[in-house]
Amino acid sequence: MFLDMPLEEAMSTQRAIRRLKPDPVDDALILHTVEMALKAPTGNNQQGWVFMVVRDRGRVRAIGDLNRRAWRLYSWLGRKLGLVTEKLEGIVKAGDYLAEHFGETPLVVVPCYKGRVPPFPFIANASYFASIFPAVQNFLLAARAANLGAVLTTLPLWNVRRLKKILELPGNVTPCAIIPVGWPIGKYGPVTRRPVEEVVHLDRYGNREFLNRPAITTVMDPM
Repeated sequence: MFLDMPLEEAMSTQRAIRRLKPDPVDDALILHTVEMALKAPTGNNQQGWVFMVVRDRGRVRAIGDLNRRAWRLYSWLGRKLGLVTEKLEGIVKAGDYLAEHFGETPLVVVPCYKGRVPPFPFIANASYFASIFPAVQNFLLAARAANLGAVLTTLPLWNVRRLKKILELPGNVTPCAIIPVGWPIGKYGPVTRRPVEEVVHLDRYGNREFLNRPAITTVMDPM
């Protein structure tokens, strides 16, 4: 099985897909996307990752219940504080849809890492998640290349103890993200992002000196 979509196309059209069809997804396709996820780098090459693929309807609904509780508070606060602008209303409505239909999602992937998240210091905490999230992004890109819909969320992690119980995870395996996966309702399209010139700073914050330099268009061949 091959994913022959050009990488740049996958990266340029990968978006959070919260509206998913209940249609089944082939096991071989999911295993291949996870296989591509495992090509990512990980700290000391320990490869301490665990990918839970959840199809059992009771478990999917239980994870959906955790998501729904967190989403209700999250979206309510956003509206209460006036943070939900007209531009964000579509995203919020998609979140509402996912919360309502989470139990119909054909499968949920839960990337985990072996070990408990260190409470401190910061560098230990950051290193822990740095050993799993490159694989998560690989999975999302592979899903896009397969024309699957997927969305990364951490809302159900508000109750990690309950989530670990749902998945029967051992004490030393920590869930790090929740990814509902299925065939998308609607179409993919190019993502809208701020221009690179607005987010890149040279050496110190606020220095945009490079903007006045000639553009470099030559791409060197790999050695």
